[in-house]
Amino acid sequence: MPEKRNQPIRGLEGIVAADTSLSFVDGQNGKLYYRGYDIDELAGRITFEEVVHILWFGELPNRKQLDNLRSSLVSEMRLPGQVYDLLRLAPPNANPMVIMRTALSSMGMYDPDGGVNTEEANMRKARRILAQVATIVASLHRIRSGLPLLSADGRMEFAENFLYMLRGRPPDEVERKAFDTTLVLHADHGLAASTFAARVTVSTLAGMHSAISAALASLKGPLHGGANRKVIEMLDEIGIPEGVSAYIDGMVANGRRIMGFGHRVYKTEDPRSRHLRKYSEELCNKAGLSHLFQISHQIEEMVMMRKKIRPNVDFYSATVQEALGIPREYFTCIFAVARSAGWIAHVMEQFRDNRLIRPTSNYIGGFDRKYHDIEER
Repeated sequence: MPEKRNQPIRGLEGIVAADTSLSFVDGQNGKLYYRGYDIDELAGRITFEEVVHILWFGELPNRKQLDNLRSSLVSEMRLPGQVYDLLRLAPPNANPMVIMRTALSSMGMYDPDGGVNTEEANMRKARRILAQVATIVASLHRIRSGLPLLSADGRMEFAENFLYMLRGRPPDEVERKAFDTTLVLHADHGLAASTFAARVTVSTLAGMHSAISAALASLKGPLHGGANRKVIEMLDEIGIPEGVSAYIDGMVANGRRIMGFGHRVYKTEDPRSRHLRKYSEELCNKAGLSHLFQISHQIEEMVMMRKKIRPNVDFYSATVQEALGIPREYFTCIFAVARSAGWIAHVMEQFRDNRLIRPTSNYIGGFDRKYHDIEER
């Protein structure tokens, strides 16, 4: 009988699966680094395009580099006609993340570099994919709402263009900065499940469209990207600030999970939550939704007092997106737009030093079972 292997680590928790220079999550100290830059140094000070440049090229861009990257992304914010048709033909009750994944996968058929995995081809695909995932989300919403499709405006930044193409009006300065920062904070986060899925997929040399499609499929799950939608539903259920105490006490007494709290890696405050809290308050007050921030803040204080658990990035990103007028069914899609920058960076990093990712398993089945003819079974 074969020798039994070591016991598996459930969820691969604590297992080192790759070397990376892209991002580091310091769970003990509540820190997040992009290429060595502390997120607290970046959030609210730089644009999403600058973070893309950090992740893809390793450094903050100078003015010329930033202008070139921005213009190249905006110029790619369009889809082939066949993909617009796919969005129109999608069932009206289909999950936007399913449609997003399917549309992005189909883009691989129309990309001129679809079957080429050179460094140069991958960089061209990187710009297209990042721009196109944003356009897929905005276009799907416009189509489902019976509204005309809008083209990107070369005078606007990436975040501005996305909100314009989605909502039909450019953001004001408060909205622009809040949404830009939301994208910055979601751009990468170590070897999360979706990022690992992308690296596993591309380790087979399947290509960038396949890898990002795999990441999108993973992000759809409620244990990964779907939590912020659950947060806003919880706030609706509570309704008013005066209802927080009874609700949280009931959740704690019944041992139920409170959405938007806790994190497998962070043992202290999620640094991204700090920044989103500020924008949540500002935007909710501005949009006439101050009760949502009040409920959120009271929940945070009560959960910390009762369970000593702090909010994660999903908690305040829910009210930020709600106050920006982003339909709730697209909350996870916004996460995907931002994280595409990190997924692409990980795909390119995997390509540069690739080895097929093929872990082993601990077999717990039987041995030496005997075959019986069907009449004897």
